[in-house]
Amino acid sequence: MADVSPQNWYIRLENLFNDELLTQDGKASKTAETYLTAVSQFLDWCLEQGVALESVDVHTLTLYFAQRRLSADELTIAKDMSALRSFGTFLCRNQVWEENQALLLEKPHVKRTLPRVLSIEQVDALLAAIDTSEPLGIRDRALFELIYSSGLRISEASGLRLDNVHLDENVLWVLGKGDKERMVPFGDDARFWLKRWLTEARPGIVKNALVPWVFVNYQGKQLSRKGIWKRFQDLEALSGVTAKVHTLRHSFATHLLSGGADLRSVQELLGHADLSTTQIYTHVSDEELAQYHKDYFPQHTGTGRAGEEDKNV
Repeated sequence: MADVSPQNWYIRLENLFNDELLTQDGKASKTAETYLTAVSQFLDWCLEQGVALESVDVHTLTLYFAQRRLSADELTIAKDMSALRSFGTFLCRNQVWEENQALLLEKPHVKRTLPRVLSIEQVDALLAAIDTSEPLGIRDRALFELIYSSGLRISEASGLRLDNVHLDENVLWVLGKGDKERMVPFGDDARFWLKRWLTEARPGIVKNALVPWVFVNYQGKQLSRKGIWKRFQDLEALSGVTAKVHTLRHSFATHLLSGGADLRSVQELLGHADLSTTQIYTHVSDEELAQYHKDYFPQHTGTGRAGEEDKNV
């Protein structure tokens, strides 16, 4: 690096690191972008502090994260550490570091908040609020029925292609995170509205254009994630049900587990790489069970008949 400034060298490293994340490590573009942001912040800090990247050790990293904690929460710190661990592996491969110093850091314990889940009645109320007298209303009903029925991410719904929908089999082929494809079934209600959208409403919008996307906007172009989000906001106001689009996915998973589905099956349906990500929904179910117990199980006061019987035992 003798012929370039540290700043230019860092830019080269960032570009190489990004390429490896996408090609060699198979990271999704959003994950790569998140990692790159964290690495860029760290390298900027090194420049400001006059710290050479080659001389960074665990004490340097500890100091950096001590300062990061002044402006970032535990979840952000944990993500940044993951990014720097990956970057450290990259630096070792390129002989900048002899060992991955970031692996010596202890990641903060992040308390996971339980996802908000709608009851079946709330889901029904939300979907029933959609005006299906217009083509775009039929689209919205098909869209949100499908998201709930298949547990789709908003990006997966936006990117769903016509050739990946199999109405006769009630099955979708979904392209998920990391470009991983999975097969997901959907229910009869979703099938009913999806068929209406594809055969009755969508043709009048796209006309003779060859549009590969299942869900399109009023111009016949791919319905964006932002477009889906805005339509859901309107639906919230109409139904009076407070939620997010992702809440339908959370509800799908929780309702499956409550109905007796096993955790591995739900993991496959959601497209989770790690079972621990799916396990959070078991905690939601546990909370529901605890609430049912509280609501319906007679509370012992110590002064009733049972208390008198205990004395004679």
